[in-house]
Amino acid sequence: MEAGMAFLQLEGLSKRYGSIDAVVATHLGVDKGEFVSLLGPSGCGKTTTLQMIAGFVEVSDGRIVLDGRDITHAKPSSRGLGVVFQSYALFPHMTVADNVAFGLRMRKVAKAQLQQRVSKVLALVRLDQHAERYPRELSGGQRQRVALARALVIEPPVLLLDEPLSNLDANLREEMQFEIRRIQNEVGITTLMVTHDQAEALSISDRVVVMQAGRITQIDAPYTLYEHPRTRFISGFVGKANMVQGDLDSSGTPQIRQLPGDGALTLSLRPEKIDLIAPGCGRLSGRITTRYFLGSQWLYRIQTGIGEITVVRRNDGQAPLEQGAAVGMDWPAELLRVLDADEVRA
Repeated sequence: MEAGMAFLQLEGLSKRYGSIDAVVATHLGVDKGEFVSLLGPSGCGKTTTLQMIAGFVEVSDGRIVLDGRDITHAKPSSRGLGVVFQSYALFPHMTVADNVAFGLRMRKVAKAQLQQRVSKVLALVRLDQHAERYPRELSGGQRQRVALARALVIEPPVLLLDEPLSNLDANLREEMQFEIRRIQNEVGITTLMVTHDQAEALSISDRVVVMQAGRITQIDAPYTLYEHPRTRFISGFVGKANMVQGDLDSSGTPQIRQLPGDGALTLSLRPEKIDLIAPGCGRLSGRITTRYFLGSQWLYRIQTGIGEITVVRRNDGQAPLEQGAAVGMDWPAELLRVLDADEVRA
C-alpha cells in the first residue's frame, strides 16, 4: 500500500445506467479498522456504491483500491470481503453452525481449523449456545448475528453491511446497533455500512458519509456532522432543523431577521437548542399551535412572525406548556449555522 493511501480507497468511482448517473465521481478513503457509514435517502447511490465495492455491480468509471491492490474489476469471490445483506440470506435447512461454516467449506478449510473458527466467532456474537438451532428457531436479532458471524468467520479485510438492521423493530434495532459496534471493536475490522437511519449512523460510526443524488455532500465525525451541517439538505436530513433567513452582524455572527423572506443567508437552528421563556422576552416570540409527547421529550410547533418554529424540550416531569400559550424563545447566537448558498439555490 502506498504511503498516505487509505486501506480502502475509492477514486472517482461512478456508475451509470444509460443516461442515469447513479453514483458520480465518488472519492472516499477508509482507514484500517475504521467504521464508516454511508447515509442518505433512497436512490442516493449508497447501496450502489457498496455493491460496486463488493463486486456485485460493474464500475462505469474510477477505481477501487484495497490495501494497495486494484480490485475494480476483480470477481466478488476473489475480493475476500465479508457482506451482510438486509435479508440475512441464511440457508433455512442448515443449522447456525453450518450456516457460519459455509464460507470456510467453500474455501476448503481443514475440518479442525473450521470448527475452531466457527466456535470462536459464535462466542464473539454470543450464539455459542445456539449452534445446532435452525434459522426458523431464532429471533430476528439472532438471525442478524448469524449473518454477521458468517461474514466474519472468513476473516475478511473489510466488512460490508447493507442496511443490516432495517428488518428489526425499534428496540431490537437499537440494541443490535451497539452489538455490531462492540463486535467491530473487538475484531478491529474495517467496516462500511449503508443505512438511511440517521440515529443509527450517528451512534456507532467513526465517520459518516452523507450522499445525495449520487454525490457525497459531507464526510465528518458524527458530532461534527450534526452540529455543523454544510447544506440545507444535510441540516434537515440529519436530525431536525429550523430553516430561517438571516445575515451576519458586524462581528460576523449569524442572526435571524424578524421579517419573512428578509436576509441574504439561510440559517439552521436545531430545535433542542432553543429555550422557551416568558412571552415578550428573548430573540423571538410566538404562540404554541400544537404539541406532541415523545416520551423523553415534548415537541412544540410555534407560530411566529417569520413562520413556524419547532422546539424540542426535555420531559422533566413537570406539566407541559399549553397549546395556545404565548412564549418567548432564546438561543446562543453561535448555535446558528450558515448553510451553503449554492446548495440552497439549487
